[in-house]
Amino acid sequence: MAKPRDLDPRATLRGGLPDRYLTPDDIAEIFEVPLETVYQWRKKRTGPPGFRIGKHLRYDPADVRAYVDQRKHADATAA
Repeated sequence: MAKPRDLDPRATLRGGLPDRYLTPDDIAEIFEVPLETVYQWRKKRTGPPGFRIGKHLRYDPADVRAYVDQRKHADATAA
């Protein structure tokens, strides 16, 4: 049986919030963008908000969900 860590992060977010913080690799996979894009979003403060645990960058799934909802709302009002 697959462990939660082995599941596709996109499927996990669609089905509910995962029970762990997401890594930059997870974010790149969820949004299907290069990892460098995730780091550029952080530098420019344009992507989902992240935080550091020591030297490790992590993302709260609730913040990622809120970011997606915000983007969807912004695109809907701009159209």
